[in-house]
Amino acid sequence: DVSLDSLRGFLVYMVKEITFRKVVQATMVRDRQHGPVIELNRIQVKRSRSKGGLAGPDGIKSVFGQMLGKVQFLTQEALFLPHRVWKVKFVGESVDDCGGGYSESIAEMCDELQNGSLPLLIPTPNGRDDTGTNRDCFLLNPSAASPLHLTMFKFLGILMGIAIRTGSPLSLNLAEPVWKQLAGIALTPADLQEIDRDYVPGLLCIRDMNPDEKELQTLDMPFSTPSATGVDVPLSSSHRKVTTQNREEFIRLALNYRLHEFDEQVKAVREGMAKVVPVPLLTLFSGYELETLVCGSPDIPLALLKSVATYKGVEPGAPLVQWFWEVMEEFSNQERSLFLRFVWGRTRLPRTIPDFRGRDFVLQVLDKYNPPDHFLPESYTCFFLLKMPRYSSKLILREKLKYAIHFCKSIDTDEYARVAMPRSLHASSNSDSDGLESIASEEIGST
Repeated sequence: DVSLDSLRGFLVYMVKEITFRKVVQATMVRDRQHGPVIELNRIQVKRSRSKGGLAGPDGIKSVFGQMLGKVQFLTQEALFLPHRVWKVKFVGESVDDCGGGYSESIAEMCDELQNGSLPLLIPTPNGRDDTGTNRDCFLLNPSAASPLHLTMFKFLGILMGIAIRTGSPLSLNLAEPVWKQLAGIALTPADLQEIDRDYVPGLLCIRDMNPDEKELQTLDMPFSTPSATGVDVPLSSSHRKVTTQNREEFIRLALNYRLHEFDEQVKAVREGMAKVVPVPLLTLFSGYELETLVCGSPDIPLALLKSVATYKGVEPGAPLVQWFWEVMEEFSNQERSLFLRFVWGRTRLPRTIPDFRGRDFVLQVLDKYNPPDHFLPESYTCFFLLKMPRYSSKLILREKLKYAIHFCKSIDTDEYARVAMPRSLHASSNSDSDGLESIASEEIGST
C-alpha cells in the first residue's frame, strides 16, 4: 500500500495543489453571498489594550476572542463558502460590509496573534536571543494548554482552513517547523536548530564530555530542560542532577520533550482545519508548501497587481498612472502591504489570478478634488478601489499616498478615520461602503 505522505516527495507541487483543489471545489457551497452577520467591537479592543499586553483575560476581548465567542454561528455550510464566511458589523463604525470589512477582520486577527493581544503564539528562542535563523518568526505556545486555549487553537485552524478554501492568504509569520507539524511531518533535531540554535549543540556537548573528568559534577546541571518558552521543565522524578551515568537518559528525555512539546497545540489546530478542508490530504505537502497554501507569499508582486488593474477617468498610459506604479515600485514590501490593507483590507495578494475571483484593482482619477494637491486618496476596500485626485507631480502623489497608507487604515464611514493634511481644510480617507470558560466548552463550527 502507498500512503499519502510517501507521495510527498515524488509529486511536483502543481500536481498536488490541483488534486487538492479539485477535492475542495467539489465540496464548495455556492448559493449564498456570505455567511452569518457577526458584530465586532474594535473600540473595545483598543480600550482593553490601552496599557499593552493581552486584550482582556486570555485575549477574549480581542477581535479574535470576539469571533471565538460567536463561532457557533459558523455552520458547516458557512465554512464551505468560496468567499466571505461571515459578514462584519463593526460596532460604532457604521461599516456596510461588502467584502472589505470581512478582509479587515481577518487582517486584525492576524495582527493580534502576533502583537501580544493573544497568548497563542510566542517568538522563537532564536528570536528572543537575537541569534540564528527564524528570529522574526513565531511558534505555537506550548504553555497555552487550558481548554479555552485549545479551543482558540482550533479556531486558528479554522482560519487557516478558510484561507486555503477561499484563496485569501493570512499574514502569519510562523516558523517552518510549525508548518511541518501541521502537514503531519514529525520534527527532527535539525528542526530544533532552526528555532533554537544552541539547544542541540548543548546536548551534544553533554554527550561528548570525558567520563573520566568531573565536568558534569562541576557544572551541577539540574535534570531539566528549557522549553521553547524558556521555562525549565523537570524531566524525571528519579534524578535531580545530570551525571555521567544518567546523561544518555537525560539527552533522550530532553530531545523527546522538545520534539513533542507542541503536539497538543498542533492537534488542536489540525482539528480546526479539518472543519474546512480535507486535512488527510495535507500530508501530500511539505511544510513550506502548506505555508504557501495558507499564507501565500509575504512579497507583494507588482506584476500580479498590474495584471488585474483597471482604470477609470484616466488612460493606462497617462503620466499619473506611470507615477503611481513608479511610487509602488519604490515602496518597501512593508509599505506595499500597508497599501493593500488601505485599499483592500488585506495585507497579501492572492497567489494567482484565478484566486482574485474576478475582482480587479480599480484606480479611478477624479477631478472633483480642488485643488487636487490638497487632498488624500480615498479607498473603498469592498471594491478594491482607489480614488485619486489628479496630482500635479509624482512627488505630491508619493507624499499623499504614503500619508494615507500609514495614517488612514480604518474603514469607518462616520469620520472615524478622517485625517486632514496640515495645509488642507478637506481630506479624503479610507472608507468602506462596505462567560470565559463556557466558550472553551462549546463545539467549534457546530451546525
